[in-house]
Amino acid sequence: MYLKLKQTGADMDTTTELEKYIDAGAAEIPADLVIENGTLINVDTAEYYRADVAIYKGRIVAVDKDVSDYVGEHTRHVDATDQYLAPGLIDGHIHVECSKMSMTRFARAVVPKGTTSIVSGLDEYISVIGLAGLDEIFAEIDQLPLKVFWGVPYKTPYTIPQSTVAYNVNAQDHQKFQPQERSYGVWETVREAVQTKDKDTLSAVLTAQKLHKPIFGCSPMAKGKDLNQFLMTRVRVDHESYSHEEFLEKARKGIHTIIRESSVTKFLAENVKAITEGAPGVARHTSFCTDDITARDILEKGHVDHLVRLAIKAGISPMTAIQMATLNSAEAYHIDDQVGSIAPGKEADILLIDQPGTFNIETVISKGVVVVERQAEQLEFVPPKRSVEITNSVKCAEITAESFKYQVDQPTGMATVRSIKSVGPFVRKSRKVDLKIKDGCILPDAKRDVALVSVVERYGINHQHSRGFISGWGLQSGAIATSASPDDNNIVVAGMDEADMALAVNELVKHGGGQVVVNKGEVLALLELPVAGIVTDLQPNELARKEVELKNAANQLGCKLPDPLFYLSFLPITAIPDLAITDGGNVDYTKLEYFDPILDLTK
Repeated sequence: MYLKLKQTGADMDTTTELEKYIDAGAAEIPADLVIENGTLINVDTAEYYRADVAIYKGRIVAVDKDVSDYVGEHTRHVDATDQYLAPGLIDGHIHVECSKMSMTRFARAVVPKGTTSIVSGLDEYISVIGLAGLDEIFAEIDQLPLKVFWGVPYKTPYTIPQSTVAYNVNAQDHQKFQPQERSYGVWETVREAVQTKDKDTLSAVLTAQKLHKPIFGCSPMAKGKDLNQFLMTRVRVDHESYSHEEFLEKARKGIHTIIRESSVTKFLAENVKAITEGAPGVARHTSFCTDDITARDILEKGHVDHLVRLAIKAGISPMTAIQMATLNSAEAYHIDDQVGSIAPGKEADILLIDQPGTFNIETVISKGVVVVERQAEQLEFVPPKRSVEITNSVKCAEITAESFKYQVDQPTGMATVRSIKSVGPFVRKSRKVDLKIKDGCILPDAKRDVALVSVVERYGINHQHSRGFISGWGLQSGAIATSASPDDNNIVVAGMDEADMALAVNELVKHGGGQVVVNKGEVLALLELPVAGIVTDLQPNELARKEVELKNAANQLGCKLPDPLFYLSFLPITAIPDLAITDGGNVDYTKLEYFDPILDLTK
C-alpha cells in the first residue's frame, strides 16, 4: 500500500484534534500502540531505565513504568523485552537528491536503518523545477514515514559567479516562504555570499532573524577573522569542517557543529578528535549528517546508525553518540519540540535496538507506524505518478564532437594551460601543464593526466557551454557524464575523446537525465535519472547495482578515483577552494571570478 501519513504538525491543526491528544494523554482515549518491557534511552537526562510507551495518532502520550491504563480493546502491543528504546535518528544536513533516489526510494532505504527525520533544502529539486515545483515533492513526502524539515535555500544558484539554473531563489521568496509552517530556517548559507555582502543573502538572513528561525551555515576551512565575519549573520549550525581544530574553533564560538560523514567526504574520524582530544563539552552541541550519500553505502553500511557506531568506536560513549544523532540535532534546528527524544507530546519515532554499544536496529516506528518489526519490513513504498513538468526537464539540442574541441588561433605548437586538479572530492588545485596543439585544437594527454571537461547548460535558457581541463583522474580514453551535478545540475562531461563526450551528453538528453560512461562510440554503463534529471524511482538495491556498474566502467577508462561520477558531479561547486567549472566558465574560488585556462601559446 502507499502510505497515507501526514506531515509533522498536521494532526494538530484544530483545537478539536488537540483536545483528543489531551484526552489521550490523560488515558481517557485508548492508545493505538504500546511498547512494553523495554529499557528507555533517555537522551534528555542521559539515563537508562525500564519504561513503557503509549502512542496515539502518531504521538507519544505516555512514557511510564506501566501504561496499562492506556490500553484499549484495539491497542496494538509491541514487546520490547531485552531491547532498548532509542529516539528516531536525525540527519542534520542532507541533499537527498545527491543519493539519486526519489524521496520515496530514499525513505525506503533509510527509515529501516532508523532515520526518521532529515533536514534538507531540497535545493537540487529547486534548481530544476523551482519553488512551485516543490508542491509535487512535498505531496510525495507527506505520504512517507519520514519527516523532512525544510530550510529555504539562502539563494540559488549558489555559484559565484552565477551559473544557470531553472529558478533563482531571491529575497522576495524568503519573505514569502520563511513565515510558512513548512519552513524551518535558511538552508546552507555559504560564507562567500556573506563575504561579498550579497543583497539577496543578507535580506534572507534578516528575514530569518526577525522570524526567530535558525540560519544553517556552510563555511569550509573558515577560521579567525573569516569565521568571525561569517558569524555576524548569527549562523546557528555548520556542517563543513576539514579539521578538528577548525571544528573546535567553531564550537567554541557558539556554533552547533555537525560531523559530516558522506560517501566521499569522510570527516568523522578527524572531527571527533575535537571531542576526544579537545573539549568533551563540545559533544553536547554536536550532531551528525551524511550530506551526500549513495544507495550502495546506505545498504551496505547504514545511514545515521552507521555514524553512531563509528563514533562509539572512536571513543564516544554510547549515550553521547545517541544524543548526537537525536536530541542534539533537534535542538540545533529548533525542532526539539517535535522530535529528538522519547517523551509525551513528541512524534512517535522510536527504535528498538539490541544494545546502546552495538546499536543494531531491530524495530522502527515512525510517525507512530511500525515500519520494520524484528528486521522485517511491514510497508511498501510506492512512488507517485510523476508529472510531465518533472520528467521533461532536460532541454538540450543534439550536440556534436566539434562542440567539445578546445580551439585556439594557431594550427600547431604548444599550449600552457591551467588544469583543475582534483585532490579530493571537493578540493581542487591549479596545475600548470603544457599540451600539444593540432589542427587548431588543444589535445588532451593521457600520459600527462589531462582530460577535457565541459559543462553544458541543460535548461534551454542560454545554451552556455564551457570548456576546460582536469587532472588527477587518470583517464586514458572515452568519456563520463552526469546531469546530476549540484548545485545547478547542468550536464558535466569529461573525457579524452570529443566524439565520446558528445555521445555521452546526447545519451543523457535522450533519457531525460542520468549518468553514463562511454568508450570508442559504445555505451559501457548508463543510469537513467528521469525525475528532474537528477533522481530515479529504481529500488535502492537496483540503483546500488547501477552505481557499481558505472564505477567499474569508469575504471575501464583508467580512472582510479574512489567514485568518479560523484567527483565529476561536484566539479561545478564553487564554494570550496580552489577551482571549479560551471556552464559560465572556469572559476577561481580565491578570486570569485572566471579565469581563462589558456596561460600561453607557443609555436
